[in-house]
Amino acid sequence: MTLSNEPLDIPMATSTLSFQPTHEWSRADVEKLFALPFNDLLLKAQTVHRENFAPNSIQMSQLLSIKTGGCAEDCGYCNQSARFDTGLKASKLMATQTVIASAQKAKDGGAQRYCMGAAWREIKDRDVDALCDMVGAVKGMGLETCMTLGMLSDDQASRLSEAGLDYYNHNIDTAPEDYGRVISTRTFQDRLDTLSKVRKSGMKVCCGGIVGMGEQAEDRIGLLCALAEMTPPPESVPINALVPVSGTPLGGSEPIHPIEFARVIAVARIIMPKSHVRLSAGRETMSDELQALCFMAGANSVFIGDTLLTTDNPTRSDDDILFDRLGIVPE
Repeated sequence: MTLSNEPLDIPMATSTLSFQPTHEWSRADVEKLFALPFNDLLLKAQTVHRENFAPNSIQMSQLLSIKTGGCAEDCGYCNQSARFDTGLKASKLMATQTVIASAQKAKDGGAQRYCMGAAWREIKDRDVDALCDMVGAVKGMGLETCMTLGMLSDDQASRLSEAGLDYYNHNIDTAPEDYGRVISTRTFQDRLDTLSKVRKSGMKVCCGGIVGMGEQAEDRIGLLCALAEMTPPPESVPINALVPVSGTPLGGSEPIHPIEFARVIAVARIIMPKSHVRLSAGRETMSDELQALCFMAGANSVFIGDTLLTTDNPTRSDDDILFDRLGIVPE
């Protein structure tokens, strides 16, 4: 595929408060963004970022696996699937008091949002009461709350919303046309149906994808187009770099080039100007220089804490040193 270098006229806001998206992003538009010279792309992304967010502030979230492993899905990137031999031991749903203690520790460490993830294909009704208790307790600490629990029913979404859940995470992972290569146990439409239930319940949407899974450039374009076409786009957009795990089908994928990863961040910022764009999985292996490029490109959210579900994350001391060097402060 050959992408044109034809200049793209990008609408710019006059102020943060008055900004309203006025541009319908076609696939051709997004292709042109990806084809821009890197410096031009970063300038456009940084301009959009400054029109919508404080330029040197960052949202800090922390993620806890409240139920690990044993998932019935066959997501080719995931070591929590029961279908793959990765050496990960499955666990039961964590006790509510343990979750509360972990959330308090996260808050004391500077987290502003607390995310809880369970390796399920879908929520079981028997677990909803415990999940709502967790949400209520964490919300009561003054933290934003987010959960990622797989597919859910309308009633389950309503109950979580009523309990105070601010965000529900349900990633689409990759472009619609690439989806069948990555996952076979649910469809792309299944993902959209769950997100529709989340919106209907009144919760905000956290939805992004993974790059570096062996996808083509066209698939990264398709991923971002699918996200930006949501009405409204997700309030939170995690961009994950694949953490390769031995024993998973995609564990041997060639990593995405760092410059291309920064391009993904920049395009996401431009076409979803109001969303928090989060550096998520894979940050532990990113250089300080790449992370700095991503913040320049418009990333304004990270996960803190030494562990991200079941994989490593930068230590808080490493983050503090980097953020101090860059002059980045918490939101």
